[in-house]
Amino acid sequence: MTDFQQLEIWFVTGSQHLYGEAVLAIVEQHSRKIAESLDGSETIPIHVVVKPVLTDSEGISAIVQEANASTSCVGLITWMHTFSPAKMWIAGLAALQKPLLHLHTQFNRELPWPEIDMDFMNLNQSAHGDREFAYMATRLRLPRKTVVGHWEDPAIQSTIGRWTRAAASRHEARHLKIARFGDNMRNVGVTEGDKVEAQLRIGFSVNTFGVNVLTDRIEEVGEAEVDILVDAYRVEYDLVPELGVGGDRHQSLREAARIEAGLRGFLSEGGFGAFTDTFEDLGRLAQLPGIAVQRLMADGYGFGAEGDWKTAALVRLIKVMGAGLPGGTSFMEDYTYHLTPENACVLGAHMLEVCPSIASGRPSCEIHPLAIGGRPDPVRLVFTAPPGPAFVVGLLDLGPRFRLVANLVEVVEPEQPLSNLPVARAVWQPRPSLAVAAETWLTAGGPHHTCFTQAVSIETLEDFADMIGVELVVIDQDTTAKAFKRELQWNQAYHHLAGAL
Repeated sequence: MTDFQQLEIWFVTGSQHLYGEAVLAIVEQHSRKIAESLDGSETIPIHVVVKPVLTDSEGISAIVQEANASTSCVGLITWMHTFSPAKMWIAGLAALQKPLLHLHTQFNRELPWPEIDMDFMNLNQSAHGDREFAYMATRLRLPRKTVVGHWEDPAIQSTIGRWTRAAASRHEARHLKIARFGDNMRNVGVTEGDKVEAQLRIGFSVNTFGVNVLTDRIEEVGEAEVDILVDAYRVEYDLVPELGVGGDRHQSLREAARIEAGLRGFLSEGGFGAFTDTFEDLGRLAQLPGIAVQRLMADGYGFGAEGDWKTAALVRLIKVMGAGLPGGTSFMEDYTYHLTPENACVLGAHMLEVCPSIASGRPSCEIHPLAIGGRPDPVRLVFTAPPGPAFVVGLLDLGPRFRLVANLVEVVEPEQPLSNLPVARAVWQPRPSLAVAAETWLTAGGPHHTCFTQAVSIETLEDFADMIGVELVVIDQDTTAKAFKRELQWNQAYHHLAGAL
Protein backbone atom coordinates (compact mmCIF):
# COMPACT_ATOMS: atom_id res chain seq x y z
CA MET A 1 0.00 0.00 0.00
CA THR A 2 2.96 2.35 0.43
CA ASP A 3 4.69 3.30 -2.82
CA PHE A 4 7.61 5.61 -2.15
CA GLN A 5 8.42 5.52 -5.88
CA GLN A 6 5.56 7.94 -6.52
CA LEU A 7 6.89 10.52 -4.05
CA GLU A 8 9.60 13.19 -4.30
CA ILE A 9 11.71 15.41 -2.08
CA TRP A 10 12.85 18.56 -3.87
CA PHE A 11 16.43 19.70 -3.38
CA VAL A 12 16.60 23.50 -3.50
CA THR A 13 19.85 25.47 -3.46
CA GLY A 14 20.06 29.19 -2.73
CA SER A 15 22.59 31.67 -4.14
CA GLN A 16 22.57 35.13 -5.76
CA HIS A 17 23.82 36.91 -8.89
CA LEU A 18 26.53 38.85 -7.07
CA TYR A 19 29.25 36.33 -7.91
CA GLY A 20 28.62 36.03 -11.65
CA GLU A 21 27.35 33.36 -14.01
CA ALA A 22 30.50 31.24 -13.81
CA VAL A 23 30.04 30.80 -10.07
CA LEU A 24 26.34 30.03 -10.48
CA ALA A 25 27.21 27.32 -12.98
CA ILE A 26 29.50 25.70 -10.41
CA VAL A 27 26.80 26.04 -7.75
CA GLU A 28 24.36 24.25 -10.04
CA GLN A 29 26.85 21.43 -10.71
CA HIS A 30 27.51 20.95 -7.01
CA SER A 31 23.81 21.07 -6.19
CA ARG A 32 23.05 18.41 -8.77
CA LYS A 33 25.83 16.14 -7.51
CA ILE A 34 24.61 16.37 -3.90
CA ALA A 35 21.00 15.68 -4.91
CA GLU A 36 22.07 12.69 -7.01
CA SER A 37 24.09 11.32 -4.11
CA LEU A 38 21.13 11.65 -1.74
CA ASP A 39 18.80 10.14 -4.32
CA GLY A 40 21.10 7.14 -4.62
CA SER A 41 21.43 6.59 -0.88
CA GLU A 42 20.06 3.28 0.36
CA THR A 43 18.82 4.98 3.53
CA ILE A 44 16.72 7.61 1.72
CA PRO A 45 13.65 5.80 0.31
CA ILE A 46 12.12 8.75 -1.56
CA HIS A 47 13.41 10.25 -4.80
CA VAL A 48 15.45 13.42 -4.26
CA VAL A 49 14.89 15.72 -7.23
CA VAL A 50 17.21 18.66 -7.88
CA LYS A 51 15.61 22.00 -8.76
CA PRO A 52 17.25 25.04 -10.41
CA VAL A 53 19.42 27.27 -8.22
CA LEU A 54 17.31 30.06 -6.73
CA THR A 55 18.65 33.60 -6.90
CA ASP A 56 15.66 35.93 -6.51
CA SER A 57 12.31 36.29 -4.78
CA GLU A 58 10.25 35.49 -7.86
CA GLY A 59 12.03 32.21 -8.48
CA ILE A 60 11.71 31.19 -4.84
CA SER A 61 7.99 31.97 -4.74
CA ALA A 62 7.43 30.08 -7.99
CA ILE A 63 9.15 26.92 -6.74
CA VAL A 64 7.21 27.04 -3.45
CA GLN A 65 3.90 27.44 -5.27
CA GLU A 66 4.84 24.52 -7.51
CA ALA A 67 5.76 22.38 -4.48
CA ASN A 68 2.53 23.25 -2.68
CA ALA A 69 0.48 22.24 -5.71
CA SER A 70 2.42 19.06 -6.44
CA THR A 71 0.78 15.76 -5.52
CA SER A 72 4.15 14.00 -5.53
CA CYS A 73 6.35 16.49 -3.63
CA VAL A 74 6.24 15.68 0.09
CA GLY A 75 8.91 18.08 1.30
CA LEU A 76 11.82 20.41 0.49
CA ILE A 77 15.51 20.24 1.37
CA THR A 78 17.16 23.65 1.25
CA TRP A 79 20.87 24.48 1.18
CA MET A 80 22.67 27.77 0.71
CA HIS A 81 25.87 27.14 -1.29
CA THR A 82 26.85 30.79 -1.25
CA PHE A 83 25.42 33.73 0.61
CA SER A 84 21.75 34.11 -0.31
CA PRO A 85 20.17 37.32 1.05
CA ALA A 86 17.24 36.12 3.09
CA LYS A 87 14.77 38.92 2.42
CA MET A 88 14.22 37.38 -0.98
CA TRP A 89 13.09 34.18 0.80
CA ILE A 90 10.32 35.87 2.81
CA ALA A 91 7.41 35.49 0.39
CA GLY A 92 8.28 31.93 -0.53
CA LEU A 93 8.89 30.65 2.98
CA ALA A 94 5.77 32.39 4.29
CA ALA A 95 3.71 30.49 1.70
CA LEU A 96 5.37 27.08 2.13
CA GLN A 97 2.93 24.30 3.02
CA LYS A 98 5.27 21.32 2.77
CA PRO A 99 7.76 20.05 5.38
CA LEU A 100 11.19 21.68 5.27
CA LEU A 101 14.62 20.26 6.02
CA HIS A 102 17.49 22.73 6.19
CA LEU A 103 20.69 20.91 5.26
CA HIS A 104 23.68 22.79 6.64
CA THR A 105 26.52 21.30 4.66
CA GLN A 106 29.13 22.34 2.12
CA PHE A 107 30.25 20.73 -1.10
CA ASN A 108 33.85 20.12 -0.06
CA ARG A 109 34.51 18.04 3.02
CA GLU A 110 38.01 19.41 3.67
CA LEU A 111 39.62 22.79 3.22
CA PRO A 112 42.36 22.92 0.56
CA TRP A 113 44.55 24.92 2.91
CA PRO A 114 47.37 26.10 0.58
CA GLU A 115 45.02 26.95 -2.33
CA ILE A 116 42.35 28.93 -0.50
CA ASP A 117 41.72 32.36 -2.05
CA MET A 118 38.78 34.75 -2.10
CA ASP A 119 37.20 33.01 -5.08
CA PHE A 120 37.06 29.80 -3.03
CA MET A 121 35.71 31.71 -0.03
CA ASN A 122 32.95 33.40 -2.02
CA LEU A 123 31.87 30.14 -3.62
CA ASN A 124 31.99 27.90 -0.51
CA GLN A 125 30.35 29.95 2.20
CA SER A 126 27.47 27.77 3.40
CA ALA A 127 28.63 28.58 6.92
CA HIS A 128 27.66 32.15 6.08
CA GLY A 129 24.66 31.65 3.79
CA ASP A 130 22.87 29.05 5.90
CA ARG A 131 22.95 31.34 8.93
CA GLU A 132 21.22 34.04 6.91
CA PHE A 133 18.60 31.56 5.74
CA ALA A 134 18.05 30.11 9.22
CA TYR A 135 17.54 33.58 10.65
CA MET A 136 14.68 34.28 8.25
CA ALA A 137 13.09 30.87 8.82
CA THR A 138 13.23 31.57 12.56
CA ARG A 139 11.89 35.08 12.07
CA LEU A 140 8.93 33.58 10.21
CA ARG A 141 8.44 30.96 12.97
CA LEU A 142 8.77 28.29 10.28
CA PRO A 143 8.88 24.71 11.61
CA ARG A 144 11.80 22.83 10.11
CA LYS A 145 14.37 20.10 10.59
CA THR A 146 18.03 21.23 10.71
CA VAL A 147 20.68 18.68 9.75
CA VAL A 148 24.37 19.57 10.06
CA GLY A 149 27.24 17.61 8.51
CA HIS A 150 28.78 16.59 5.22
CA TRP A 151 26.29 15.31 2.67
CA GLU A 152 28.30 12.13 1.96
CA ASP A 153 28.34 10.97 5.59
CA PRO A 154 26.16 7.86 6.06
CA ALA A 155 24.86 9.21 9.38
CA ILE A 156 23.70 12.42 7.70
CA GLN A 157 22.00 10.49 4.92
CA SER A 158 20.31 8.24 7.47
CA THR A 159 18.99 11.27 9.34
CA ILE A 160 17.65 12.71 6.11
CA GLY A 161 16.13 9.34 5.25
CA ARG A 162 14.25 9.18 8.54
CA TRP A 163 12.92 12.68 7.92
CA THR A 164 11.72 11.75 4.43
CA ARG A 165 9.78 8.85 5.95
CA ALA A 166 8.08 11.28 8.32
CA ALA A 167 7.33 13.58 5.37
CA ALA A 168 5.77 10.68 3.46
CA SER A 169 3.62 9.86 6.49
CA ARG A 170 2.55 13.49 6.81
CA HIS A 171 1.60 13.37 3.11
CA GLU A 172 -0.39 10.20 3.77
CA ALA A 173 -2.15 11.85 6.72
CA ARG A 174 -3.46 14.56 4.39
CA HIS A 175 -5.16 11.96 2.20
CA LEU A 176 -6.01 9.16 4.64
CA LYS A 177 -9.63 8.01 4.85
CA ILE A 178 -10.75 5.87 7.79
CA ALA A 179 -13.80 3.61 7.66
CA ARG A 180 -15.49 3.27 11.03
CA PHE A 181 -17.86 0.29 11.16
CA GLY A 182 -20.26 0.98 13.97
CA ASP A 183 -19.56 3.51 16.70
CA ASN A 184 -17.38 3.78 19.76
CA MET A 185 -17.44 1.15 22.50
CA ARG A 186 -20.13 2.40 24.85
CA ASN A 187 -19.09 4.55 27.82
CA VAL A 188 -15.38 4.55 26.84
CA GLY A 189 -13.77 7.99 26.90
CA VAL A 190 -10.26 7.82 25.44
CA THR A 191 -11.33 6.36 22.08
CA GLU A 192 -13.73 9.26 21.52
CA GLY A 193 -12.51 12.60 20.18
CA ASP A 194 -13.02 15.53 17.84
CA LYS A 195 -12.90 14.17 14.29
CA VAL A 196 -13.19 17.62 12.75
CA GLU A 197 -10.23 18.94 14.73
CA ALA A 198 -8.25 15.83 13.81
CA GLN A 199 -8.88 16.50 10.14
CA LEU A 200 -7.95 20.16 10.54
CA ARG A 201 -4.80 19.43 12.53
CA ILE A 202 -3.53 16.11 11.15
CA GLY A 203 -5.46 15.68 7.93
CA PHE A 204 -7.22 12.32 7.97
CA SER A 205 -11.01 11.98 7.68
CA VAL A 206 -13.20 9.53 9.60
CA ASN A 207 -16.27 8.10 7.89
CA THR A 208 -18.82 5.99 9.78
CA PHE A 209 -20.77 3.12 8.23
CA GLY A 210 -23.42 0.85 9.65
CA VAL A 211 -21.88 -2.59 10.01
CA ASN A 212 -24.53 -4.13 7.75
CA VAL A 213 -23.21 -2.01 4.87
CA LEU A 214 -20.08 -4.09 5.32
CA THR A 215 -21.96 -7.37 5.65
CA ASP A 216 -23.79 -6.57 2.40
CA ARG A 217 -20.37 -6.45 0.70
CA ILE A 218 -19.25 -9.64 2.48
CA GLU A 219 -22.32 -11.50 1.26
CA GLU A 220 -21.33 -10.64 -2.33
CA VAL A 221 -18.12 -12.66 -2.00
CA GLY A 222 -18.15 -15.77 -4.17
CA GLU A 223 -16.91 -19.23 -3.25
CA ALA A 224 -13.94 -18.91 -5.59
CA GLU A 225 -12.65 -15.90 -3.63
CA VAL A 226 -13.07 -17.83 -0.42
CA ASP A 227 -11.18 -20.79 -1.87
CA ILE A 228 -8.23 -18.57 -2.81
CA LEU A 229 -7.94 -17.18 0.71
CA VAL A 230 -8.35 -20.57 2.37
CA ASP A 231 -5.49 -21.87 0.23
CA ALA A 232 -3.41 -18.83 1.26
CA TYR A 233 -4.06 -19.52 4.93
CA ARG A 234 -2.92 -23.13 4.46
CA VAL A 235 0.29 -22.08 2.70
CA GLU A 236 1.25 -19.14 4.90
CA TYR A 237 0.31 -20.40 8.36
CA ASP A 238 0.24 -23.53 10.49
CA LEU A 239 -3.44 -24.47 10.40
CA VAL A 240 -4.74 -26.41 13.38
CA PRO A 241 -6.33 -29.66 12.11
CA GLU A 242 -9.89 -28.69 13.03
CA LEU A 243 -9.71 -25.74 10.60
CA GLY A 244 -8.34 -27.80 7.69
CA VAL A 245 -10.38 -29.31 4.90
CA GLY A 246 -12.53 -31.99 6.50
CA GLY A 247 -11.98 -30.56 9.97
CA ASP A 248 -14.84 -29.93 12.38
CA ARG A 249 -14.34 -26.13 12.19
CA HIS A 250 -13.43 -25.73 8.52
CA GLN A 251 -16.62 -23.77 7.85
CA SER A 252 -15.49 -21.20 10.43
CA LEU A 253 -12.29 -20.73 8.43
CA ARG A 254 -14.32 -20.17 5.28
CA GLU A 255 -16.48 -17.60 7.09
CA ALA A 256 -13.32 -15.81 8.25
CA ALA A 257 -12.02 -15.82 4.67
CA ARG A 258 -15.32 -14.44 3.39
CA ILE A 259 -15.12 -11.62 5.93
CA GLU A 260 -11.58 -10.82 4.81
CA ALA A 261 -12.51 -10.75 1.14
CA GLY A 262 -15.52 -8.53 1.71
CA LEU A 263 -13.73 -6.19 4.10
CA ARG A 264 -10.74 -5.91 1.78
CA GLY A 265 -13.02 -5.18 -1.15
CA PHE A 266 -14.96 -2.53 0.76
CA LEU A 267 -11.77 -0.72 1.86
CA SER A 268 -10.14 -0.91 -1.55
CA GLU A 269 -13.21 0.24 -3.45
CA GLY A 270 -13.73 3.17 -1.05
CA GLY A 271 -10.09 4.26 -1.00
CA PHE A 272 -9.76 3.67 2.76
CA GLY A 273 -6.35 3.21 4.37
CA ALA A 274 -7.53 2.37 7.89
CA PHE A 275 -10.62 1.11 9.66
CA THR A 276 -12.22 0.27 13.00
CA ASP A 277 -14.82 -2.16 14.26
CA THR A 278 -16.44 -2.89 17.61
CA PHE A 279 -17.64 -6.13 19.19
CA GLU A 280 -20.73 -4.25 20.44
CA ASP A 281 -22.05 -3.79 16.89
CA LEU A 282 -21.55 -6.84 14.67
CA GLY A 283 -24.79 -6.74 12.68
CA ARG A 284 -25.03 -9.86 10.53
CA LEU A 285 -21.29 -10.67 10.79
CA ALA A 286 -20.78 -14.39 11.32
CA GLN A 287 -17.87 -13.78 13.71
CA LEU A 288 -15.80 -10.91 15.04
CA PRO A 289 -13.13 -10.21 12.40
CA GLY A 290 -9.82 -11.65 13.58
CA ILE A 291 -7.55 -13.05 10.88
CA ALA A 292 -9.06 -10.60 8.39
CA VAL A 293 -7.95 -7.62 10.49
CA GLN A 294 -4.53 -9.16 11.09
CA ARG A 295 -3.86 -9.79 7.41
CA LEU A 296 -5.10 -6.36 6.36
CA MET A 297 -2.73 -4.77 8.86
CA ALA A 298 0.09 -6.90 7.46
CA ASP A 299 -0.69 -5.39 4.06
CA GLY A 300 -0.39 -1.86 5.44
CA TYR A 301 -3.88 -0.94 6.62
CA GLY A 302 -4.34 0.83 9.93
CA PHE A 303 -6.71 -0.59 12.52
CA GLY A 304 -8.27 0.39 15.83
CA ALA A 305 -10.55 -1.80 17.93
CA GLU A 306 -13.78 -0.68 19.60
CA GLY A 307 -14.18 2.28 17.24
CA ASP A 308 -10.76 3.74 18.04
CA TRP A 309 -10.20 5.84 14.92
CA LYS A 310 -7.20 7.70 16.37
CA THR A 311 -5.21 4.50 16.82
CA ALA A 312 -6.34 3.24 13.41
CA ALA A 313 -4.88 6.39 11.87
CA LEU A 314 -1.70 6.10 13.92
CA VAL A 315 -1.09 2.48 12.91
CA ARG A 316 -1.46 3.39 9.23
CA LEU A 317 0.81 6.43 9.47
CA ILE A 318 3.56 4.55 11.29
CA LYS A 319 3.30 1.72 8.79
CA VAL A 320 4.03 4.32 6.10
CA MET A 321 7.07 5.52 8.06
CA GLY A 322 8.38 1.97 8.34
CA ALA A 323 7.64 0.73 4.83
CA GLY A 324 10.47 -1.47 3.59
CA LEU A 325 12.31 -1.55 6.91
CA PRO A 326 12.93 -4.71 8.94
CA GLY A 327 10.52 -5.26 11.79
CA GLY A 328 6.79 -4.71 11.92
CA THR A 329 4.07 -2.41 13.22
CA SER A 330 0.81 -3.37 14.90
CA PHE A 331 -2.22 -2.29 16.82
CA MET A 332 -1.50 -3.11 20.47
CA GLU A 333 -2.66 -2.80 24.05
CA ASP A 334 -0.86 -3.02 27.39
CA TYR A 335 -2.93 -5.95 28.63
CA THR A 336 -1.44 -7.20 31.90
CA TYR A 337 1.75 -6.96 34.01
CA HIS A 338 4.44 -9.22 35.38
CA LEU A 339 5.41 -7.33 38.55
CA THR A 340 8.36 -9.26 39.92
CA PRO A 341 11.05 -6.82 41.10
CA GLU A 342 13.83 -8.45 39.09
CA ASN A 343 11.95 -8.75 35.77
CA ALA A 344 8.94 -6.44 35.65
CA CYS A 345 7.42 -6.45 32.19
CA VAL A 346 4.26 -5.89 30.18
CA LEU A 347 2.30 -8.49 28.28
CA GLY A 348 0.90 -6.68 25.26
CA ALA A 349 -1.91 -8.24 23.24
CA HIS A 350 -5.52 -7.79 22.20
CA MET A 351 -8.54 -10.02 21.83
CA LEU A 352 -7.64 -10.94 18.24
CA GLU A 353 -6.14 -8.10 16.30
CA VAL A 354 -2.32 -8.08 16.44
CA CYS A 355 -0.47 -7.74 13.13
CA PRO A 356 1.63 -10.72 11.97
CA SER A 357 4.28 -8.31 10.67
CA ILE A 358 5.67 -8.48 14.23
CA ALA A 359 5.70 -12.30 14.43
CA SER A 360 9.00 -13.98 15.28
CA GLY A 361 8.19 -17.03 13.19
CA ARG A 362 5.43 -18.69 11.23
CA PRO A 363 2.06 -17.85 12.84
CA SER A 364 -0.41 -20.51 13.85
CA CYS A 365 -3.96 -20.19 12.53
CA GLU A 366 -6.31 -21.22 15.32
CA ILE A 367 -9.88 -20.94 16.57
CA HIS A 368 -10.83 -20.37 20.20
CA PRO A 369 -13.86 -19.13 22.17
CA LEU A 370 -14.27 -15.40 22.71
CA ALA A 371 -16.33 -14.37 25.72
CA ILE A 372 -17.60 -11.16 24.15
CA GLY A 373 -19.42 -10.21 20.96
CA GLY A 374 -22.12 -12.87 21.08
CA ARG A 375 -20.95 -14.62 17.92
CA PRO A 376 -19.40 -18.00 17.08
CA ASP A 377 -15.71 -18.46 17.84
CA PRO A 378 -13.46 -16.30 15.63
CA VAL A 379 -10.40 -17.47 13.69
CA ARG A 380 -7.14 -15.74 14.52
CA LEU A 381 -3.35 -15.92 14.07
CA VAL A 382 -1.32 -16.72 17.19
CA PHE A 383 2.39 -15.82 17.57
CA THR A 384 4.92 -14.02 19.76
CA ALA A 385 6.94 -10.92 18.82
CA PRO A 386 10.75 -11.32 18.67
CA PRO A 387 13.14 -9.72 21.16
CA GLY A 388 14.61 -6.31 20.39
CA PRO A 389 14.05 -2.57 20.73
CA ALA A 390 10.65 -1.08 19.98
CA PHE A 391 8.32 1.67 21.08
CA VAL A 392 4.62 2.00 21.77
CA VAL A 393 2.81 5.25 21.04
CA GLY A 394 -0.72 6.50 21.61
CA LEU A 395 -2.65 9.50 20.31
CA LEU A 396 -5.09 11.27 22.64
CA ASP A 397 -7.48 14.17 22.33
CA LEU A 398 -7.02 16.78 25.07
CA GLY A 399 -9.90 18.97 23.90
CA PRO A 400 -8.09 22.02 22.53
CA ARG A 401 -5.32 19.89 21.01
CA PHE A 402 -3.84 16.41 20.54
CA ARG A 403 -0.92 14.70 22.26
CA LEU A 404 1.29 11.78 21.27
CA VAL A 405 2.74 9.71 24.12
CA ALA A 406 5.55 7.26 23.30
CA ASN A 407 7.47 4.80 25.45
CA LEU A 408 10.71 3.14 24.38
CA VAL A 409 10.67 -0.56 25.30
CA GLU A 410 12.78 -3.68 24.95
CA VAL A 411 10.89 -6.73 23.75
CA VAL A 412 11.92 -9.90 25.60
CA GLU A 413 11.15 -13.59 25.40
CA PRO A 414 8.37 -14.75 27.76
CA GLU A 415 9.78 -16.35 30.89
CA GLN A 416 7.71 -19.48 30.22
CA PRO A 417 5.67 -20.80 27.27
CA LEU A 418 2.28 -19.15 26.77
CA SER A 419 0.66 -22.36 25.65
CA ASN A 420 -2.83 -21.47 26.91
CA LEU A 421 -2.94 -17.88 25.62
CA PRO A 422 -4.96 -17.98 22.38
CA VAL A 423 -3.91 -14.58 21.01
CA ALA A 424 -0.86 -12.97 19.43
CA ARG A 425 1.34 -11.08 21.90
CA ALA A 426 4.52 -9.22 22.71
CA VAL A 427 6.31 -9.10 26.05
CA TRP A 428 8.40 -6.03 26.80
CA GLN A 429 10.29 -4.19 29.49
CA PRO A 430 9.43 -0.47 29.40
CA ARG A 431 12.15 2.15 29.72
CA PRO A 432 13.31 3.28 32.23
CA SER A 433 11.27 0.81 34.31
CA LEU A 434 7.73 -0.46 34.39
CA ALA A 435 6.92 1.67 37.44
CA VAL A 436 8.22 4.95 36.01
CA ALA A 437 6.90 4.26 32.52
CA ALA A 438 3.42 3.43 33.77
CA GLU A 439 3.32 6.41 36.13
CA THR A 440 4.39 8.88 33.46
CA TRP A 441 2.11 7.33 30.82
CA LEU A 442 -0.85 7.70 33.17
CA THR A 443 0.19 11.24 34.09
CA ALA A 444 0.18 12.16 30.41
CA GLY A 445 -3.27 10.60 29.92
CA GLY A 446 -1.88 8.07 27.46
CA PRO A 447 -4.54 5.77 25.94
CA HIS A 448 -4.81 2.04 26.46
CA HIS A 449 -4.77 1.36 22.71
CA THR A 450 -1.41 1.99 21.08
CA CYS A 451 0.68 1.44 18.00
CA PHE A 452 3.62 -0.91 18.59
CA THR A 453 6.57 -0.83 16.18
CA GLN A 454 9.91 -2.52 15.84
CA ALA A 455 10.51 -0.91 12.43
CA VAL A 456 10.42 2.85 13.02
CA SER A 457 12.90 4.99 14.96
CA ILE A 458 11.71 7.41 17.61
CA GLU A 459 13.51 10.18 15.67
CA THR A 460 11.15 9.64 12.74
CA LEU A 461 8.16 9.97 15.04
CA GLU A 462 9.64 13.18 16.47
CA ASP A 463 10.01 14.60 12.96
CA PHE A 464 6.42 13.68 12.17
CA ALA A 465 5.09 15.33 15.33
CA ASP A 466 6.97 18.52 14.44
CA MET A 467 5.54 18.48 10.91
CA ILE A 468 1.92 18.24 12.06
CA GLY A 469 2.37 20.54 15.07
CA VAL A 470 1.27 17.97 17.66
CA GLU A 471 2.88 17.58 21.08
CA LEU A 472 5.00 14.47 21.54
CA VAL A 473 6.28 13.33 24.93
CA VAL A 474 8.75 10.45 25.01
CA ILE A 475 9.30 8.15 27.97
CA ASP A 476 12.81 6.71 27.67
CA GLN A 477 15.78 5.55 29.73
CA ASP A 478 16.40 9.07 31.07
CA THR A 479 12.82 9.82 32.17
CA THR A 480 11.98 10.63 35.77
CA ALA A 481 8.45 11.14 37.02
CA LYS A 482 9.27 14.57 38.47
CA ALA A 483 10.88 15.95 35.33
CA PHE A 484 8.18 14.43 33.12
CA LYS A 485 5.41 16.13 35.07
CA ARG A 486 7.26 19.43 34.73
CA GLU A 487 7.63 18.86 30.98
CA LEU A 488 3.88 18.37 30.63
CA GLN A 489 3.27 21.63 32.49
CA TRP A 490 5.70 23.52 30.26
CA ASN A 491 4.18 21.95 27.16
CA GLN A 492 0.69 22.93 28.24
CA ALA A 493 1.74 26.56 28.57
CA TYR A 494 3.64 26.48 25.28
CA HIS A 495 0.83 24.95 23.22
CA HIS A 496 -1.72 27.30 24.77
CA LEU A 497 0.37 30.31 23.76
CA ALA A 498 1.31 28.88 20.39
CA GLY A 499 -2.34 28.19 19.62
CA ALA A 500 -3.22 31.78 20.40
CA LEU A 501 -0.54 32.96 17.99
